[in-house]
Amino acid sequence: MLIRDTSEGYGLVSRLFHWLMAVAIVAMFVLGLWMVGLDYYSPYYNSAPDIHRGVGMILLFALGLRWLWRVFNPKPSDAELSPFEQKASYTVHWGFYVLLLVLMVSGYLISTSGGDPISVFGWFDVPSLVQDRGLETPAGNVHRILAYATIALATIHALAALKHHFIDKSTVMVRMWSGPPKSSRTSEKEEHQ
Repeated sequence: MLIRDTSEGYGLVSRLFHWLMAVAIVAMFVLGLWMVGLDYYSPYYNSAPDIHRGVGMILLFALGLRWLWRVFNPKPSDAELSPFEQKASYTVHWGFYVLLLVLMVSGYLISTSGGDPISVFGWFDVPSLVQDRGLETPAGNVHRILAYATIALATIHALAALKHHFIDKSTVMVRMWSGPPKSSRTSEKEEHQ
């Protein structure tokens, strides 16, 4: 099992980052939609936002690690894609990084603009760096819009992956699911021996 990416596919770390963050981001969107409808008497009125904030800070940290991992790993070849698809793929992937970063920073600002830190499940606190009462309203508007934009882009991304897999019969989706083909794993092991 390859840990690092190769020109033929994604290693275990990239695949774990991709799938765990994808599931967490969709779950955070659903949690966010649900929690804004809670009233003061709901037993989840305080705990749901605490979970949302804690997971959000973990995702922000994971996003930074994922970006560093991508920068220092070879990118699997996209030669089987058309030039347009290659440009679209590049734009969508880096667009996700920017979109998620701004989404998470805006969430951070919603919670910390009053000066309070964010407690991440009692493990550690993320301090407030920008104290500006009233900032939570524009940050909240940005957060809400970008949450919908993230889900829209994720849907387009998933539909494109399914199109590549079922219509184009390419290996794009397989590489993100199961990694490089077994033949490249064997040749990689032989090179390191």
